Amino acid sequence: MKTFMIERYGDEAGVHAGEMPEPQTGPDDVLVRIHAASVNPLDLRLRDGAFKAFLPYRLPLVLGNDFAGVVVRTGPAVTRFAVGDEVYARPDTNRIGTFAELIAVHQDDVALKPVGLTMEEAASLPLVALTAWQALVERAQVRPGQKVLVHAGAGGLGTIAVQLAKQLGAHVASTASTAKVDLVKELGADVVVDYKREDFEAVLHDYDVVLDTLGGETLKKSLGVLKPGGNIVSVAGPPDAAFARELGLNAVLRLVMSALSFRTRRRAGRRHVTYSFLFMRASGDQLRELAQLVEAGSIRPVVDRVFPFDQTREALEYVEEGRAKAGKVVVTMT
Repeated sequence: MKTFMIERYGDEAGVHAGEMPEPQTGPDDVLVRIHAASVNPLDLRLRDGAFKAFLPYRLPLVLGNDFAGVVVRTGPAVTRFAVGDEVYARPDTNRIGTFAELIAVHQDDVALKPVGLTMEEAASLPLVALTAWQALVERAQVRPGQKVLVHAGAGGLGTIAVQLAKQLGAHVASTASTAKVDLVKELGADVVVDYKREDFEAVLHDYDVVLDTLGGETLKKSLGVLKPGGNIVSVAGPPDAAFARELGLNAVLRLVMSALSFRTRRRAGRRHVTYSFLFMRASGDQLRELAQLVEAGSIRPVVDRVFPFDQTREALEYVEEGRAKAGKVVVTMT
């Protein structure tokens, strides 16, 4: 089957088209013909080897972390899906590879595609929607009336997180560039700080939750907008020991992760707030919950641009160069 893969880490020019054998289907797997897959910053970090210390993939590695498509085969133990079902998913971390014609995925990680969405729209959702759900619903347990700050509200994750936070009943603030302020307000943000004109740290105060999508100085400043007892959940900051335990890493790597996040956790502790790092996981059950919100009109996907499959490398470059105006970039196979 046709794929886009890497054969070594850290080579920007190393993403290339190639042939791989069709995946084997286990008893609990569905084999899906992929119609569309989205591009995520995670793909770039995997290409560069950022996670090779604790995600030891075998090379060559097919990139791609979420998709929408049609089931073409089911394992003998599969009970939830049948051939012909239109589905969407984020494969388990150990089974990525959606820049390909086919993928085998455990049935627990798959959900029926939201009714009314195109394949391209559905493919834009799994990774970012699951990240938003696990950050806001699971980790922060956002409740009606709480104040939530979502950074980069026009980004792939931000567009979904703003909508989900609003659906949870929160007062939602976000950051965006001047050109994107109106879009983020349309998605439901009550307050949008134009970061080119204002410093969010000077404008926002006493927030219960921050979803940090940028890391670095933004993460550091975000601690200052939280009230005592608040939570900051980051997908771009330093990993912590809890993340290492979730991955089942050894004691040495747990100590390394703890050391990486020590300064951030210490700053958080001085302000009486909690810092945690989130590396999202696959979940078909959560995708079913999210599909209901999409079908009800509470969450809508935002797609910036669609590339044909043979331009997957160009799609990755487009994301890496920050050229997307808002939402997700998608690769279509058909």
